[in-house]
Amino acid sequence: MLVIRFFRVGKKNQPFFKVIVTDKRRPSRGGRFVEQVGFYNPLKKEKILKSDRIKYWLSKGAKPSNTVYNLLIQERILEGKKIGVHKRKKSSEKPPENLPKNPPENIDKKT
Repeated sequence: MLVIRFFRVGKKNQPFFKVIVTDKRRPSRGGRFVEQVGFYNPLKKEKILKSDRIKYWLSKGAKPSNTVYNLLIQERILEGKKIGVHKRKKSSEKPPENLPKNPPENIDKKT
């Protein structure tokens, strides 16, 4: 199965991403990918995407990752709603009721 995803290049604290088409079963370490269809520099907000090649690979059945999908919608290559890629907090969990809310004050402390 083909996927369109980011391939990180660049130094520490200076991220730079290539947008590549690769096989999902084979990781793209060492530059082994099918085709590079663009790049994205988040520090300078610079991005160049080859829309005709991306549409070609999408027609062949390649699926974009969530982040790449949001980038394609932002650049108006695809239409639709963005996908939430950040994990949401679980706010509905409550602490157990039988435990005291404050820890006891008389715990032996090493001084």
